[in-house]
Amino acid sequence: FALRAKQSLFKIVPYDFMPRFARNDNKMSLAITPSLINTLSIMATHTKSDILSLTNHLLIAMPGLNDPNFEQSVSYICEHNNEGAMGVVINRPLDLTFADLCEQLEIEITDMDTQTNPIFDGGPVEMDRGFILHTPLGEWESTLAVTKDIGLTMSQDIIQAIADGYDSDNKPPEHFIITLGYAGWSEDQIEDEIAEIVWLNVKASRDILFHTPSDKRWNAAAASLGINLQQLSTDIGHA
Repeated sequence: FALRAKQSLFKIVPYDFMPRFARNDNKMSLAITPSLINTLSIMATHTKSDILSLTNHLLIAMPGLNDPNFEQSVSYICEHNNEGAMGVVINRPLDLTFADLCEQLEIEITDMDTQTNPIFDGGPVEMDRGFILHTPLGEWESTLAVTKDIGLTMSQDIIQAIADGYDSDNKPPEHFIITLGYAGWSEDQIEDEIAEIVWLNVKASRDILFHTPSDKRWNAAAASLGINLQQLSTDIGHA
């Protein structure tokens, strides 16, 4: 769906995001354990051919990444192939609720429990369009099946179903994240940035996606790799 006009066509529009990390003496300033050094060293030696599809992975911003669109962000990668990647940021709530969204879309809410659900800033591309990351997959007008039980839907019918609430004739997704906009990477871009340790990446878990408070997802995603982000110096990424 879109706030300006109804749309259901899914497409990737690469976002030209090329973060640059300033390093002192070409070395990262790290206050970390030997095991963490080993983890980061292995990641840094990965070549593009080592990085397979990152679909259904979390992309975790390193502490020194000061790009305003991705600082301390966690992105869920919905599609990654040889043409690029797209995903949605899952930990940056906007000052906008489901009730506000439904008001703009002229949808009446029956399930009042959904009114205060936050809407997230999904990324800097097409920020007037809505994307719903959800489980189970269900059957909707326009859905990208990420896994067998996680989908990214772009059609307004899922918003209507959420607003109507669950009954015998209406089965909205059990868990969902609604975003405005998405993040995109062009060919080889995400591989280059991972090799430069701009990002950490880990296979996504339903627990982090749907059961962890949004303000805890950045640390929780890194912790699933055994990494404590508080052990990384905030000087990383700064001259």
